[in-house]
Amino acid sequence: MRIRLGRPDLGGYAGLFDVPAARGPFAVTFFGVAGLLFADGAEAVMTDGFFSRPSLPRVALGRITPDERRIAAGLRRLEHPRLHAVAAVHTHFDHVMDSPVVALRTGAALVGGVSAANVGRGAGLPEDRLHVVVPGESRCFGAFTLTFVESAHCPPDRYPGVISAPVVPPARAGAYRCGEAWSILVAHAGGRTALVQGSAGFVPGALDGRSAEVVFLGVGGLGACDEAYLRDYWRHTVRAVGARRVVLIHWDDFFRPLDRPVRALPYAADDLDRTVRVLGGLAGRDGVALHLPTPWRREDPWEAACGSSSSST
Repeated sequence: MRIRLGRPDLGGYAGLFDVPAARGPFAVTFFGVAGLLFADGAEAVMTDGFFSRPSLPRVALGRITPDERRIAAGLRRLEHPRLHAVAAVHTHFDHVMDSPVVALRTGAALVGGVSAANVGRGAGLPEDRLHVVVPGESRCFGAFTLTFVESAHCPPDRYPGVISAPVVPPARAGAYRCGEAWSILVAHAGGRTALVQGSAGFVPGALDGRSAEVVFLGVGGLGACDEAYLRDYWRHTVRAVGARRVVLIHWDDFFRPLDRPVRALPYAADDLDRTVRVLGGLAGRDGVALHLPTPWRREDPWEAACGSSSSST
């Protein structure tokens, strides 16, 4: 099979970067991959918290470690209030490697499965800050409630399996096995509800009976899957929870530092064009608004002013 060169042009999707800016204290800020900060002006929770973004040669050929400087710069840029929790959607390096450092710097708990706890232990995070959850469990963090539903990684999973012992960085990328994958339902005391689907995988029926107004839908690797898989993924995530708005995440090139403009993953790894085309058709059929988040911008997809973009450009 011939490898397609280049990468999608994000300029062609300018009309989808239309999530309303937050006008009040409540906001969600996207900072790449599945990194999301949910904040209400006083309290906050975060998914993943990955800022280091080591280069592809380093990941492929060497050992990787959290970059304290990049993590500190990212946290300053977010200007977050009190951070209660960093929740790991799964434990590949581009999701969990920095999470213990974020927890150490902010006083937050690291929340996830046994694998996430072992990453935390390897970084020296105290046991009382390691919150291990089981499928279906809900945990309250201030005004936020996080519910963890069993999920799966998008095929193929290059580093499958659980992390059964502490990972002490620097370590090979393969040491960060997928571990337990989660669909994370986020509910705020003020009434907003969301689903964070950090990886483009799913467990059929796992989200049936759950509800969320907004889905932050991971699409990394989705463009390489067949169309039947994309349709099943939409059905078992967006349609399952009855969402009316979808914000696509995990489409950015996570080997590129966050102090440079974001770009899409190359065609050799993914095809965002195909993903947007197929999901745009499904969104149009179901009357769901489809959007892309603007990195580092405080946004509120629950705003009534949110547009109804639902097709590719």
